[in-house]
Amino acid sequence: MLWYPYEQMKTMKKPYKIIKAEGVYLYTEDNKMIDSVSSWWSTIHGYNNQEINDAIRNQLDKFAHVMLGGLTHEPAEKLAEKLKEILPGDLDYCFFSDSGSVAVEVALKMALQYYMNQGQKERTMVLALEKAYHGDTFKAMEVGDDEDYHFVLKAYGKSQNVIHIPTDIDALDKAFEKYHLKLNCFIVEPLLQGAGGMQMYDISFLKRARQLCDKYKVLLIFDEVATGFGRTGNRFVADLVQPDIIVLGKSLVAGYIGHAVTVSSKKVFDAFYDNSKDRALMHGPTFMANALACTVALKSIELFEKNDYISKIKKIEEISKRELKDFTDERIKEIRIMGGCTCIEVFDTKDLQGYQDFAYKKGVFSRPFLKYMYSMVPYIITEEELVKVFQTMKDWFKK
Repeated sequence: MLWYPYEQMKTMKKPYKIIKAEGVYLYTEDNKMIDSVSSWWSTIHGYNNQEINDAIRNQLDKFAHVMLGGLTHEPAEKLAEKLKEILPGDLDYCFFSDSGSVAVEVALKMALQYYMNQGQKERTMVLALEKAYHGDTFKAMEVGDDEDYHFVLKAYGKSQNVIHIPTDIDALDKAFEKYHLKLNCFIVEPLLQGAGGMQMYDISFLKRARQLCDKYKVLLIFDEVATGFGRTGNRFVADLVQPDIIVLGKSLVAGYIGHAVTVSSKKVFDAFYDNSKDRALMHGPTFMANALACTVALKSIELFEKNDYISKIKKIEEISKRELKDFTDERIKEIRIMGGCTCIEVFDTKDLQGYQDFAYKKGVFSRPFLKYMYSMVPYIITEEELVKVFQTMKDWFKK
């Protein structure tokens, strides 16, 4: 029996069974629907992209996977070089893993050990954001602030090593003033907090965070698993404010294969580069730098650059703002739009109950959660298809 994610198995409704996927469309036996959420925000090129398919086949004829321990291979080396080329500053040192959550764990481990390697044993605390989501593994849950994981608080009590603050500069200043001697890092989803409800905030907050991290010698981590590769309208938010460590996933491999990467600056890497094995980063996922995943990532980045996706995302944002301009309803609290993400937040969760089936009948796949109806569409979507997504949203409130 399949155990489904984020579901009460006893009461869940029957999921839609997909038999085919092509472009922006998912097909069931009796329906064709636009995927308005890009399979949890990852399928930026849509489904069944022939160039990516061909790249996988070519690599598969050579080998699918070899361990990175004591071995290496061209796809991994090329991807590391490509990421070094496209990421800003000296974000040059790539540690691959098999999911975004694990890549966050690696980043947090790097941050803690960075100081341990220098004898600073008092820096055991992490600063994070309220409404943060960084993954489902244990340390990622701890630095997150997702209500679904508060059962951990009941079991273990509030963490003594994590401080959560709102995206408010005064709160940021006060947190650094109070805790800076104990902090090893400040981890954020930059500009856009996804699972926390598509919360959006201003770049000024991140600029101030960078200043404070520099002043107090605290590492700044950007979790760009969801925001990387254009979702905020920027290629990476790191292009605007450079972190010490960046985490990429989801769009990195275009929704094809689970894979992620934690990329550090030279300063961080140098703290591990030593004759003593005790200072090495002791981590090694079995499928890190999987050859097929690296091949997909290389082709995905090539398509992103070749087809000028930043312009496509700007167009998506323009259409989103146009279609929802002046749209109101007494049940709607706020409409937020940034880059390739649109969110309609309602006052009461019951106002979205039944929307998924309503959208299905209109030919759109949506997955609202809590008080949030949102879209994060594949970047290849046409204007007509995007308008249909928003019309379906608006029709829900007009019925």
